[in-house]
Amino acid sequence: MSQSDVIEAKQVSFRYEEGQEKEGPLVLNQLDLVIERGSFVSVLGPNGSGKSTLAKLLNALLVPTEGVLIVCGVDSSEEEMVWEVRRQVGMVFQNPDNQIVAPTVVDDVAFGLENLGVEPAEMEKRIAEALQAVQMEKYAEAQPHHLSGGQKQRVAIAGIIAMRPRVIIFDEATAMLDPQGRQEVVAMAHRLHREEGITVIMITHFPEETVDSDRVIVMHQGRIYADGSPAVVFADVERLRSIGLDVPYPVRLRHKLLQHGLDVSAVLHQDELVEELCRLLLNK
Repeated sequence: MSQSDVIEAKQVSFRYEEGQEKEGPLVLNQLDLVIERGSFVSVLGPNGSGKSTLAKLLNALLVPTEGVLIVCGVDSSEEEMVWEVRRQVGMVFQNPDNQIVAPTVVDDVAFGLENLGVEPAEMEKRIAEALQAVQMEKYAEAQPHHLSGGQKQRVAIAGIIAMRPRVIIFDEATAMLDPQGRQEVVAMAHRLHREEGITVIMITHFPEETVDSDRVIVMHQGRIYADGSPAVVFADVERLRSIGLDVPYPVRLRHKLLQHGLDVSAVLHQDELVEELCRLLLNK
């Protein structure tokens, strides 16, 4: 594992137990993966592809059945190091209501710090910084059940930021949010990556959420099916569709235009698509 890497999986496989000591099928199968420190990586895949299982392995909620997984320099299979892995790798889950444990926002952000035994003065400083980072400082005394879904996810993110992890995993953290809430959380993830230098791993089934990533990993049947920049991964529309994955709308529309003989440059964003369409109209 090099100094520039934060995660390295070597031939990692995982299977769930099916009861009465029966082994289930492999969910992850001989996975080799390196994630570089400070990168923003999105993981896409159809249901059952193993992407959420991978997220839980990276946070040591699960340990590999076979192979070696090194997270922030620690072998995640070492039982005595589990809490060190979880201190370094924060996780934002799908349902924000399941993550909020305290009666006020400030108490919720403090919860993880209390478990770490952080001194009160340092705790107060970290809470203020975390709430400011997610733009929720004015809601410090609010009751979480009065917040929107997107705001609740911001509180969950603040609780993780306060513990100062090196990696944050968003495990389908936008799946239960409305479009505005989804945009808020994705924008927040990118801002933390850009301004705080945090390594971000975004597990999602929304391809639109991945277009600004440094790297997109597509999983299928427990293996890596595609891996590269968003432009490279989404270039092969038919290959992704063959495993039940869609592509961002601008990519999808460009693909149809190409099929009709129109020469449209590669696009990932809606504004790029608009510019291309205007160029085609002006050149007619």
